[in-house]
Amino acid sequence: MTSNPARLQAIAAVQACTPPPFTFDPGEEPGEIFGENVFSLTVMQKRLPKSVYRSVLTTIEKSAPLDPAVADAVASAMKDWALEKGATHYAHVFYPLTGLTAEKHDSFLDPVGDGTALASFS
Repeated sequence: MTSNPARLQAIAAVQACTPPPFTFDPGEEPGEIFGENVFSLTVMQKRLPKSVYRSVLTTIEKSAPLDPAVADAVASAMKDWALEKGATHYAHVFYPLTGLTAEKHDSFLDPVGDGTALASFS
């Protein structure tokens, strides 16, 4: 069997690869940071007007329709929360009628012709 030089190069590159440095604080307990980047009910309660939060809870708990104005308020609060945490992109998971899951990835930033970007969310 003849050796493939490209294959041997790829194997050598993988073997030479070093993992990135440890990025977590070894003193942190997993329970201290678990879920800290989730727009949870607790976060919503702190950031949304009471009437909006109650409407969201009714939708979650009783499957009530979500008023578009409430959805806009939640989206705005979520965007502000995410940008404060340094987010530049977001994704949402949905369940099409195929029985599978799907994701849509998007950005908070819209490129401008001069090489800069504007933060936006609609």
